[in-house]
Amino acid sequence: MTKLNVAVIGLGSMGYGMAASVARAGHTTWGFDLDEEAMARFRAREGGQEGALPDIAADLDVVVIVVLNAAQTESVLFGEAGIVAQMKPGATVLACATVPPSFARDMEARCNAVGLFYVDAPISGGSLKAHEGSLTIMASARAEAFAAARPVLDATAETVFELGDCAGGGSAMKAVNQLLAGVHIAAMGEAITFGITQGVTPAKFVEVISRCAGTSWMLENRAPHVVEGDYTPRSSINIWPKDLGIVLDIAREAKFSAPITAAALQQYMTAAATGLGQEDDAAIAKVYARNAGVKLPGQA
Repeated sequence: MTKLNVAVIGLGSMGYGMAASVARAGHTTWGFDLDEEAMARFRAREGGQEGALPDIAADLDVVVIVVLNAAQTESVLFGEAGIVAQMKPGATVLACATVPPSFARDMEARCNAVGLFYVDAPISGGSLKAHEGSLTIMASARAEAFAAARPVLDATAETVFELGDCAGGGSAMKAVNQLLAGVHIAAMGEAITFGITQGVTPAKFVEVISRCAGTSWMLENRAPHVVEGDYTPRSSINIWPKDLGIVLDIAREAKFSAPITAAALQQYMTAAATGLGQEDDAAIAKVYARNAGVKLPGQA
């Protein structure tokens, strides 16, 4: 195995798991985040390396960027303290945030212009799969970029879909996935609360619907959180105004009407506006429950 020097920038629930998987695969791995505690935990528990980013940037083979959005991705790469200016020619940027395809293409062009490879590599699977190294990655890049990033892709993903020989294809597929995922979670919240109005308990809802045609992966994953009354954020409400907003921006550019996406987005916006933004996205059910005048498990 080729042992690489890898930095993971962004140690949230997904980035931390990816960094742990890279380190576990035997690569020399640094983890960076605005949260000093997350960095200390990564070094103490996962074998992360000591060192400031400016001091090790020139030695890196791959930088994995797992931040929130396009603006943060661009800042990490080309901002005032952007890492691109410090990286050696032939190094690789693996960018994992959900971003518009046009943004991914722009970042690729700017990285290529200074001799860096760029992989448009949005991720799916959740924090547990990130820590297991079993994510799904929707990637698009030049063949040389794929080859350079392969050891990191192998360490972090169970499945890597190669979706084209330039950036943009991965982000396009991620937008399609996020459309479905966001709508499915909102639909779960609507359905489980509708069931309560008809005398169907959330526990019985999960037992029955998970074995019926109306189920989805998101329903089976998120509805148990409602049953347990546990809204510890595995994936928060606040993610969805951003991601569904990106979907609708892309749809507008394509002159494509996406009314179901727009309706789901309104529910997430309502949830965020009423103080639920930091809760697990299963808390979308609370919006429906409040409107219907019913109580969810754990609610007083």
